[in-house]
Amino acid sequence: MTLRWWFYPLVLLTSLALVAVGIVMLTVVLLYPNLPSIDAVTDYRPKLPMRVFTVEGDVIGEFGEEKRSFVRVQDFPAVMKQAVISAEDERFYQHGGVDYLGLMRAAATNVLAGRIKGGASTVTQQVARNFFLSNEQTLTRKISEWLLAFKIEKSLSKDQILEIYLNHIFLGNRAFGFAAASRVYYNKDIGQLSTAEAAMLAGIPKAPSLYNPFNNVKRATLRQQYVLRRMNELGFLNDEGIKLAKAEVLKFNRERQTYAVNAEFVAEMTRLEVFEQYGEKAYVSGIRVYTTIRKADQEAAVAGLRKGVLEYDRRHGYRGPEGLVALPAGKEEAEEAIEEALQEKEIIGDLMPAIVLAADNKQVIAHTKRGDTVTLMGEGLKFVARALGEKVSSSRPVRGSIIRLLQDEKGQWSIAQLPKVEAALVSIDPVDGAIRALVGGFDFTSNKFNHVNQASRQPGSSFKPFVYSAALEKGFTPATVVNDAPVVFDPGRNGGQIWEPKNYDSKYEGPMRLRQALAKSKNMVSIRLLQAISPNYAQDYITRFGFEAKQHPAYLTMALGAGSTTPLQMASAYAVFANGGFRVKPYLINKITDDKGGILFEAAPEIAGTDQATIATNAKAAERVIDPRNAFIMTSMLRDVVRYGTAARAMSLGRNDLSGKTGTTNDSLDAWFAGFNSGLVAVTWIGYDNPASLGEAETGGGASLPIWMYYMAKALKGVKEQPFEPPAGLVLVPLGAELGKDGKPLMEFVYAENAGSVGEGPAALREANKPSEEVRNQIF
Repeated sequence: MTLRWWFYPLVLLTSLALVAVGIVMLTVVLLYPNLPSIDAVTDYRPKLPMRVFTVEGDVIGEFGEEKRSFVRVQDFPAVMKQAVISAEDERFYQHGGVDYLGLMRAAATNVLAGRIKGGASTVTQQVARNFFLSNEQTLTRKISEWLLAFKIEKSLSKDQILEIYLNHIFLGNRAFGFAAASRVYYNKDIGQLSTAEAAMLAGIPKAPSLYNPFNNVKRATLRQQYVLRRMNELGFLNDEGIKLAKAEVLKFNRERQTYAVNAEFVAEMTRLEVFEQYGEKAYVSGIRVYTTIRKADQEAAVAGLRKGVLEYDRRHGYRGPEGLVALPAGKEEAEEAIEEALQEKEIIGDLMPAIVLAADNKQVIAHTKRGDTVTLMGEGLKFVARALGEKVSSSRPVRGSIIRLLQDEKGQWSIAQLPKVEAALVSIDPVDGAIRALVGGFDFTSNKFNHVNQASRQPGSSFKPFVYSAALEKGFTPATVVNDAPVVFDPGRNGGQIWEPKNYDSKYEGPMRLRQALAKSKNMVSIRLLQAISPNYAQDYITRFGFEAKQHPAYLTMALGAGSTTPLQMASAYAVFANGGFRVKPYLINKITDDKGGILFEAAPEIAGTDQATIATNAKAAERVIDPRNAFIMTSMLRDVVRYGTAARAMSLGRNDLSGKTGTTNDSLDAWFAGFNSGLVAVTWIGYDNPASLGEAETGGGASLPIWMYYMAKALKGVKEQPFEPPAGLVLVPLGAELGKDGKPLMEFVYAENAGSVGEGPAALREANKPSEEVRNQIF
């Protein structure tokens, strides 16, 4: 019988197929024993970053090699899982690790295309490849991938495999897993995603650098549309749903804001402290750090500081645009030039970068970094009105000018500018030292220097209360009369140079009581007071408040705050007055846990006003460093600073339990305000990094106090006024025949042992009260 013509080719093809199968089988036999253990998958322990939280549990920082948030598969929204399955592996729940139907479809597609367009890798194969293999396109690697996929499928359930994939896959911009990607691209929790947003993320794994919306939104959108179509074809999305999803305009997190609370300085301080204890392990083991920061306090602190800095900046005029971009006449070319110029400009402290498209003296049209076109008129141009009125000026915004815009609470835009001045705010609980809010500068992105704990500056008059406190221990009282008169010191009495100090307002009122002198911040009185008690005594005394003696040389200039300190040290020092005389140590970290919630560290703060027997076992009783009578009198005197002194504008807060002190240094290089009640201490500072005058008219009461007031108004809202009871050992005595505004005799609290010399003060005061010979005739 004659063999059919097709028999020999069939035998040849069959032989070739058998050979191919044999080669594959031999490869399997050789590869299988050498496959890596899949323990990394079965005992999945992802590299989890260190995360930093507020007291309430809001994330304020994340540090690690990879941005990742582990989420259980059941906690992923159904739409996210459906989008991933539609995009990556529609038969995920049917195949055993390798999808043979998908392989055949991919092979046919590749043959028709004449090139490799896709490899039909399942979710399980992708897990195998991501954990154990490279991305090289070789037969050996592909077979290893299949074999590992089979092993994984035998060891884990489908949901476990999907959980690993959803948490482990790389999605661009250092985001690993869909929960992290949701925060990076949308600044949303994974459960808040819409169908359109989920489809956009599900399209990224195919090629993260190509399909993430930050790199190319057009390409990412095309991929998203594909995912939506597949969801519709597989029955996950009906026709109406796909129509709505395609029409949705996505809002991306282009400012890269990933946290609900702005506390970057806090997060960095925390990172440094934790790294010192745990080293590199802190960045990969999922450590959770819970700080003492309160969300509402922190938000108020950030808003208050930025408002105060911008108000100061506006008082000193518009300096002009940040730069100029040559905009081509063609629309597309101009758009490209604008996009390129704005790409390098960050949003700093809510100040949006924008480029002027057109400008005259009545309106300015600008294109913002977010892609919006804004028209500014009226109030929006008030800050630059003078510059717009000038025909030729470098400060005049013109087409192509790079400017900054600020949006108010009502959504109205106005032209602003990046401030050159810096500021800081820190608040602590005076009972245990817990830091409640901390802002180390105007914006962390533009300047990472933390002015709260790193900027050592002259405190100016805000240091005077510590000199007054020392004087109380030397027999002075609030009613002691000291001469507010000019004085000149010869060489040798003040570090070897002639010194002729002045009051900040160059006004002198002659003899006056210490209470009024502190309220009015009289420099001459403070100097005479320090002269009477001696600078050496004061230098030693201030260490009770936590100050370093070497930072405050024992010269009479100490009376005017010529030493150096940080806002955090000042807050700690003022807490001694606020809590009745105890020294507490400020602390930021409340507790640290591992990724399972196990306690690794828990703070043991020192508690003021109590003894060891009455506090928790993880706390300690704080050390008393000044007499409770001293703390009470100083608090009372500092209340008068707020009531009628240099901080009188704070009375607009409508509270009678606030105490504090303004501080302005020579030439207005630094402006301070330190204030408190018995439940909260807050310190604000404003100045230039390279010391320069803030302006002749700028003082602590004008530049720094408004920041403090904004913060305290929010922080103390709904908080009842605290009682103010004198401790034992104080007596209330009349001040001779002096009458108050109500016609009643003026009274003053003094130490019981000093009741007999209320106005005179100690003998050492007589010499200090004498004016210099050079000015004697001007005073008497």
